[in-house]
Amino acid sequence: MLDWLKGKGLPGQTPKYVFVVGGVMSGIGKGVVTSGIARILKAKGFKVTAIKIDPYINVDAGTMNPTEHGEVFVLEDGYETDQDMGNYERFLGETLPNINYMTTGRVYQEVIRRERNLEYKGKNVEVVPDIPLEVIRRIEEAQKTANAEITLTEVGGTIGEYQNIIFLEAARMMKQKYPHDVAIVMVSYVPIPGHVGEMKTKPTQYAARSLNAVGLQADVIMARASRPIDQKRKEKIAVFCNTLPERVISAPDVESIYDVPINYEKDGLGDILTDILGLPKRKTDLGDWETFVQKSKSATRELKVAVVGKYFDTGEFTLADSYISVLEALKHAGAHQGAKVKISYINSKDFESGARKVEELKDFDGVVVPGGFGEKGIDGILSVIRFARENKIPYFGLCYGMQLAVVEYARNVVGLEGANTVETDPGSVHPIIDVMPDQKEKLIKQDYGGTMRLGTYKAVLTDGTIAKEAYGKSEVDERHRHRYEVNPEYIEKLEQGGLIFSGRSPSGKLMEIAELPKDKHPFYLGTQFHPELLSRPLGPHPLFMAFVKIALAGAKN
Repeated sequence: MLDWLKGKGLPGQTPKYVFVVGGVMSGIGKGVVTSGIARILKAKGFKVTAIKIDPYINVDAGTMNPTEHGEVFVLEDGYETDQDMGNYERFLGETLPNINYMTTGRVYQEVIRRERNLEYKGKNVEVVPDIPLEVIRRIEEAQKTANAEITLTEVGGTIGEYQNIIFLEAARMMKQKYPHDVAIVMVSYVPIPGHVGEMKTKPTQYAARSLNAVGLQADVIMARASRPIDQKRKEKIAVFCNTLPERVISAPDVESIYDVPINYEKDGLGDILTDILGLPKRKTDLGDWETFVQKSKSATRELKVAVVGKYFDTGEFTLADSYISVLEALKHAGAHQGAKVKISYINSKDFESGARKVEELKDFDGVVVPGGFGEKGIDGILSVIRFARENKIPYFGLCYGMQLAVVEYARNVVGLEGANTVETDPGSVHPIIDVMPDQKEKLIKQDYGGTMRLGTYKAVLTDGTIAKEAYGKSEVDERHRHRYEVNPEYIEKLEQGGLIFSGRSPSGKLMEIAELPKDKHPFYLGTQFHPELLSRPLGPHPLFMAFVKIALAGAKN
């Protein structure tokens, strides 16, 4: 243990580390704060990488309920992660590896594996220090993998919870070893109670004291509030939280998350952090970012898009985070084409219960059906798909949205009565969507976690199709997350019925994109993969660009 502390870093001699922790309550946007800081530091010319720590026993995010935890973001190498990894990739414009994501479960799993393999050479293995040391090992490995000058680590959860204490201990140990090279950023909520009408700093003071109790001092405090924090509150927080007023950064609610880096720079956050870390001062060049934000705000046309999914409801509230990458991809494509995309979140189960009628879709310029699993809400989605197809409303189906589009087409156009996906009807007379052969044994063994077709795979595109025209090339690499595929036994019948499989795996066996010809429908396309995972603010995805372009051409507003 003492050997680990030897050779403490000196200013400028070691990589720099920034830990982002949360105070007062969850859901205040630590991921966006981390992403915003990453963008600022990158705009200063530093090589930056970002890590997310989730305090769950789950080994990865693939088995987490999307209505509780939000979207599962799949990395290029196939690892299933938290949605904040998507924010990091979007803000940095870079591809991140799986070492940049860890959970409590993954950390313990590795420590136990090493103990079983006698890699601890017979010594007692304890929660402290061995678990925090494994956390530190992963952070340092991520830094080396990226060759990063600055490594940002977001610690999930809220200060004071048992779940994240081992991660805060890891931060304390790193601060002890590298006192000049570690900065602590605390994101804290500053409420304005309606009946009081005044911004209250006491919760932040308690959060700072709780952080002190685990041996950490906040170098910077991000004051999250519904509106900008005033100088008086900055000074009050500084006095009671033992920092400088200029290091209390105003982080108010903003129109778009892409305003965040620009907003932070108004308080000089970039220079503050480089000063704390002993880095040279550099100019912050957010020019391309500001151009994108300006495009978003100056858009004059409105595009109404219905996103029909299964994972919006959480009690009496709507959770848009279940499909956050889809929503952001639509915004990226809209901004680059001068349109503000007005998104309506519609629960597919509402069409089954009669709470909504599919005829409402006539009021929208386009319909998107994102990914999902299981049978709940499937009949509602099928009715939506049929209505969009028959009424020539631009339709974009993603993963499950493509599979069900093929099922609907098989039933109502090709005439295969009873066509279905075996995911919801294992005994279907026409199993249009079937489980992949290599997945059948895994399902029998109930081997679910991390075993789907995950990560980046190549697709070959067909000439003269919407997909080929959108991409402008013959081969593309896209990220996947699924177990089921279009059944090869039905491909010929579906093609004879007019459906085009415009994207296939290099072997030709797996159908990656399905569409209808332009003379039959303005835009009716589905992908087996998840294109939303590759959309970036400064580089919108080609298929989302094509969808928005066609939807705009027929827009009612």
